[in-house]
Amino acid sequence: MKTAKYLRILALGAVLLAAVRPASAQLFPNSYINIDWQVNVPLGNDLADKASGWGMNFEGGYFVTPEIAVGPFISYHTNLESLSRRTLDLGNGSALTAAQKHALFQLPFGATGRYTWMQKSVFQPYAGLKLGACYAELSSYYYVLKQYTDTWGFYLSPEIGASIFPDPSYRIGIHIALYYSYATNNGDVLTYSVNNLNNFGIRVGISF
Repeated sequence: MKTAKYLRILALGAVLLAAVRPASAQLFPNSYINIDWQVNVPLGNDLADKASGWGMNFEGGYFVTPEIAVGPFISYHTNLESLSRRTLDLGNGSALTAAQKHALFQLPFGATGRYTWMQKSVFQPYAGLKLGACYAELSSYYYVLKQYTDTWGFYLSPEIGASIFPDPSYRIGIHIALYYSYATNNGDVLTYSVNNLNNFGIRVGISF
């Protein structure tokens, strides 16, 4: 993903924060919104298995009870890996010799739910679960060419985290979370295969 895109998203977050006036305790009553930067670590795939900070998460929820909130989410992430020049046997007597850069782009979205403890305190921990769909693009770049495969799958992601509000009566604070995600996406690029997507990572952002 291009850096300018991330800067535009961060600017949008700043605008949303600016919309919260000191006279109001909460922008949307009985709800929460998180905007996060995330670090993602892929597990068990041979396409792009390097940790990356090229991603963000957006979610919001409405508290149907004082502790339980449900709502939508969407996030995206790109993991990259550079490979030195090598020869790949493509079958049928053909081969490819080139240096490559692999990219794994993931775009999960769907519904999220969480259970929050100690809502009147500065430190408000929670446990959550995200369910939905995941679009993924598996890419290999070599010379000036790009070869890729688009895939779709089911997405599941449990997480634990906390929102930290210096003044609990005025809901602007910091959000932190640890997550694991699993998606059923499968695909092949050149001689590389991805069978399901497993990731873990950390999110840090703003909460209000």
